[in-house]
Formats: sequence, structure tokens, C-alpha cells
Amino acid sequence: MASAVEIDAMRRALQLARRGPRGLNPQVGAVILSPTGDVLAEGFHRGAGTAHAEVDALSQLAPDAARGGTAVVTLEPCNHTGRTGPCAQALIDAGVARVVYALDDPTAAAAGGADRLRSAGIDVQNGVGADAAEELIRDWVALQRTGRPHVTVKWAQSLDGRAAADDGTSQWITGPAARRDVHVRRAHADAIVAGTGTVRADDPALTARAEDGSLRETQPTPVIIGESETAPDAAVRRHPRQPLFYATHDLPAVLTDLAEQGMQRVFVEGGPTLASAFVRDGLADELLVYIAPVLLGGSRLAVGDVGVSTIGEAQRLAVASIENLGDDLLIVARPTPAHDDAPPHVSPEPSGAGDEIAPAEPARATARENEGDA
Repeated sequence: MASAVEIDAMRRALQLARRGPRGLNPQVGAVILSPTGDVLAEGFHRGAGTAHAEVDALSQLAPDAARGGTAVVTLEPCNHTGRTGPCAQALIDAGVARVVYALDDPTAAAAGGADRLRSAGIDVQNGVGADAAEELIRDWVALQRTGRPHVTVKWAQSLDGRAAADDGTSQWITGPAARRDVHVRRAHADAIVAGTGTVRADDPALTARAEDGSLRETQPTPVIIGESETAPDAAVRRHPRQPLFYATHDLPAVLTDLAEQGMQRVFVEGGPTLASAFVRDGLADELLVYIAPVLLGGSRLAVGDVGVSTIGEAQRLAVASIENLGDDLLIVARPTPAHDDAPPHVSPEPSGAGDEIAPAEPARATARENEGDA
């Protein structure tokens, strides 16, 4: 069993891991303890190509300073040589006597570090702080299993399921509390997706803003999908992050390209056409539906064709939560039959994470659309 000192060190390692970026590699933190339980060094992974957390911590010590000590790590030390060497061997070379980690590495290439450590005579304890560690890198783990980012599809609607009035006006269906919630969730995403039709009609900024209207510290990358050209003066072109434009309707290919860029969490706000396409293609892992107690009538539905023609084809959902936001209601739901191989996932709550413990040709984004796109 892990000692109280090791459990405290794991909490600290999880805090350190959160400093690292989400991307192609997981967020990992490490703490090196002396034989008497004192903290000798701390480290975390700063992104692909940089030292892994264990090596980052060991690099701060003299060659024999960790001998007989304990390494506490949020993920199983890796057992492969990529752009950096295997962390398991680095710990063996450092002479640690014990390794405590939270999660087994889910990737075939990197797994096996624990066995390598045990073969070298090192005491290994896993599963310490596993729940908190799993929550931290849940999106990365899902990406390893599915090959694409986790996709949340959001829309706002009236009580009778409309996204706009018959004249096209839609600002605002929901109230201030619901809109604040959306901005917080945007800030948790790596990318925010909209279609060219929505960009042309509404000219959204696609930023994440605080209550006072200022930009939040973290911003999602805007992703615009469609073959129509985006105007040179469109608000999205002034986004603090460089927008990505995909002149295609091949959504799986777009998601594959985003995954290759290290994006783990995608937030879709593209209007009824794009939202329906993600649902119809089985690419929506989570739905956020904001419902306002208003009636609009008319033909402007919040959701279009999702590939259902009979009641027997209805897409069944599991409701994860129902929340009151001012006068509005937020329903968070996930498709039940789809993605059974992926771990259950709910987008982070706006309050933030706690400190507990034959494929299609890949789509490529352009800095601007090709000349002549219709």
C-alpha cells in the first residue's frame, strides 16, 4: 500500500501534470522522494519532444541523489524510445528503490515500464490516485482508443425545438446564465467548430469570454468547415488563435487531422446543419442542449436530418445531467450504443477540475480558403 507521504506526493504530481499542455502526449507529473520521504525534485511533461516528467525531475538532481528513493508518477513510466529515451530505464539508472504510479499506460508502444522496473528489482505500486489521474487525461486516453478527438455538440433551442424565429433572428434564445456557461465550456476545448453558413449568417467571434466581456486566458482554436469562402473581415479572422479552414464536408477526415495536431477536445457550435451532420455520422460523443422556455414555431428546427426515418432507428441517449441555468435548462446527454470502446466522458464542469486525487484521405486545414471556393 502507498504511504500517506506517497499519497500527498501523488496529489502534488497531479497538480504538476496540469501545468503541461494537452496535445499529442499526455499530461504527466512526477515527484522524487528521498528514502526518508522528503521531496527532492519535481517535474512535469512540457509537450512532445521535451523530457518526460520523471526525467524532468531527475535532471534537477545530482547523479546519485535519488538512489534508494521513491518516484511518484501520474502515469506508468514509459518503456520505449521515441524522441526521448524510456523513463523506466532512467529510473533504474537513477537507483530508485520504489516507484508509485497512478495509471497503466494504455498505448502498446509505451506500456511495460512497470514490468521492466520490477525485473530490475524495484518495488512498484500502481493505482494510487487513479481516478483523478484518469480524469486528467481522459481525452488523451480516448484519443488513443478511437483515433479522433472527443466531440461535444452544442445547440440552443426553444421549448418547441426551434433554433431561430421564422425571420432568422436567434439572438438571444437563451439567457445570460446559459451564455456564460457556454463561454466557460468553450475555454475547456482545444477547438471550436462552426460551418461556413453560420460564419456567413451570424459572423461569430468563436472566442471564450469572461463575464465582463474580456477574453479568457485559454482560447479554443476556431475550425471552419465548408466550401464557401469566409469573408476577409469576418470576426473569426480576428480570433487570438489562427483559424483553421477545411474546404470539405468529410467530418471524420477533419477530426483525424485535428487529432494529428494534438487536439483532444472539440466543441461544435456550427448551427443545425453541422450539428446534425456530426450526430448523423455517429461522431457526437456528447450533446449539450440548452432549452429556453419560449415558443417560436415555424420551420427553423434546432436539429435537422440525423439519419432517422422510423421510430425503431431513433438514437437512444443516456442523460448525464440536467441543470437549471437561470430560466433555461441544460441537458447533457451521450449516445448509448456508440463508442462502447471509449471510456465514459462528460465535459469538465464550468467550475473546473478539482485537485483530487481504409480511412479517408486526411483533411488538411489551410490558413485561408483556396481562391475560387464557392
